[in-house]
Amino acid sequence: MLDERNALVADVRRFNRFYTRTVGLLDETLTQSAFTLTEARVLFELGHRSNPASAEIAGERGFLVGAFRLENGPAASEISRQLRVDAAYLTRILRKFAGQGLTEARTDPADRRRRVLSLTARGEAALARLQAAADRDTARLIESVPDDRLHELRSALRKAGELLGDPTRESGEVTLRPHRVGDVGWVVQRQAQLYAEEYGWTIEFEAMLAEIGADFIRNFVPGRDFCWIAERGGQPVGAVFLVHQDDKVAKLRMLHVEASARGFGIGKRLVAECVNQARACGYAKLVLWTNDILVAARAIYERAGFRLVSQEHHRSFGKDLTGQTWEMDL
Repeated sequence: MLDERNALVADVRRFNRFYTRTVGLLDETLTQSAFTLTEARVLFELGHRSNPASAEIAGERGFLVGAFRLENGPAASEISRQLRVDAAYLTRILRKFAGQGLTEARTDPADRRRRVLSLTARGEAALARLQAAADRDTARLIESVPDDRLHELRSALRKAGELLGDPTRESGEVTLRPHRVGDVGWVVQRQAQLYAEEYGWTIEFEAMLAEIGADFIRNFVPGRDFCWIAERGGQPVGAVFLVHQDDKVAKLRMLHVEASARGFGIGKRLVAECVNQARACGYAKLVLWTNDILVAARAIYERAGFRLVSQEHHRSFGKDLTGQTWEMDL
C-alpha cells in the first residue's frame, strides 16, 4: 500500500507539472492580463464572496475589513487562509487594488466601526475581462477532447475533487441530460438489478426492459422521442423515457431512481420533464403502464396529474401483480 501511495504522489506531481505548464501558471501574469495569479485569485474572491449580514442590510457584495488592517477583518483572514497567502502580502494587494480604483470601502450599516470592501464598477469590469480570458484559455485547452469523451473528463475532474476533499464541490446538485451511447444499456441493467433486489422480480423483467430499450433505439425519432439521465455529483442516478405511440399520444416509460438518490425529488423532476416536453411537442395525451406495488412511483404520477384509467391482474416477473394504466390529457 505504501508503494501505491508513493506511485500516486509521483502521478499527482507529474500532472501538476503538466497542468501548470499547459495553462501558463508559471507565466509572470495570468492569461496575459495585468494580474499575477495571486492577484487574480484575490480579485475573484472579492467579486464572489459576500458577507450575509452586510449583503442583507447594505445590498452589496464584499467582505468586512478594518481600514485594510487584515487582522481586524475576519473575512479577509479567511481569504488569506483559503488562498494560503501571507497576511502582509494580501494587505499589499488590497492596497494596490484600492490605488487602481478597483475596490472601495464603505461603512457597514450593521457595525459602523467596520467597513465593507467590494469591487467598484472598474473592478467588476476587470474581473469580467479576466474571467472571459480564463474561459477562452480553458476552452482552448479542451479543444482536442472529442465530444463523446467530454463527460469522461468532467467525471474525472469531479471525482478528483471529491477524493481530495474539495470544499466547493456541490455533490448534491442534480442535473438532467439527454441520453448518449451506453445509457440505455445502463438503464436496463440498473432497473433490472434494483427491482430484483427490492421486489424479487426475475430476469423476465430485464428481458422486457431490454426490448423496450431496443425499440427506443431502433425507432428513435429526433424531436419526438427522448431519454433523460439524472446525474448527481456527476454520476447517473436515474432515468426516464418519453416515446411516441402516434402523432397524438406519447408514453412515459422506464422511470427509475437509484436507491441512494431517493428523497431529493429526482423522480418528480424526471416526470415533470416528460410532461413539459410532451406538451412542447404537441402531444394530446401522455400514457404510462405500471404496477400497483410501485407505490412511490404511483404517488409521483398522481401528483403530476395522471389519472388511473384501468388495471388488471397478471402473473409476470415471477410474481402475482396488478398492472395499471394511467393517462394525462395535455
